Amino acid sequence: MMIDIGVNLSNPRFDKDRQAVLERARDAGVEKLILTGTSVSESHSVSQLCAEYCDRFPEMLYATAGIHPHDAKSLNQESIGMLRDLATQPHVVAIGEMGLDFNRNFSTPAQQEKAFEAQLELAADLKLPVFLHERDAAERQLQILKNYRDHLVDAVTHCFTGSRDALYGYLDLDLHIGITGWVCDDRRGTELQGLVADIPLQRLMVETDAPYLLPKTMPEPPKGKRNEPAFLPLVIGKIAEHRTESAEQLAQQTTDNTMRFFRLD
Repeated sequence: MMIDIGVNLSNPRFDKDRQAVLERARDAGVEKLILTGTSVSESHSVSQLCAEYCDRFPEMLYATAGIHPHDAKSLNQESIGMLRDLATQPHVVAIGEMGLDFNRNFSTPAQQEKAFEAQLELAADLKLPVFLHERDAAERQLQILKNYRDHLVDAVTHCFTGSRDALYGYLDLDLHIGITGWVCDDRRGTELQGLVADIPLQRLMVETDAPYLLPKTMPEPPKGKRNEPAFLPLVIGKIAEHRTESAEQLAQQTTDNTMRFFRLD
């Protein structure tokens, strides 16, 4: 059994074969997916997908509800209230995707920090774990997280691709670390390959971030190079090449970690 903690299943690239994607995931041993909410509207969409497929795929789909830093400029007086309402749904298991992204700055840093802190406060109030995004903003993100960490039940830095200093900063705050197919890229992912052994086994989780970040280790990439949850074993296999545990041990432990983190049991 494996669990994919980051799937953008509401993405239009899945519109034509969403059910088949879920069937392939299940056939590959990926038995649970956490669908990522990146805005109020997308959080509604992934929540609806959980409800839509709950009969055909029981206890397989869960979701987050949050505002990605790219969409932080959309934050208004109603946004947090709408996320709070979504969080009452039994399949919503975390607040996020939230955080800071100073790489593209689709929203200003000030807008991002405001949205980030508002969502951290919401997660603390609701006692839900947080699903974090960060790019080129580790120093500031860590500063903000330090102010809230004692009030948060749990947090995971999803799709970690950062530096050794960033990794140890997150680990010092007792955060979990999500690893994607970035680790399968022998060009961009070499630094990450050297860091995955430093992640304590009990803090490690795995994800595809599908439809993005198709593992470069695929012998025959699919048409359109769309990633999907069925390819999660490739991520685990590559991590195993750089750690002492086998792929089977990593699959089991990351599943246990994820079940505990998102309170799925």
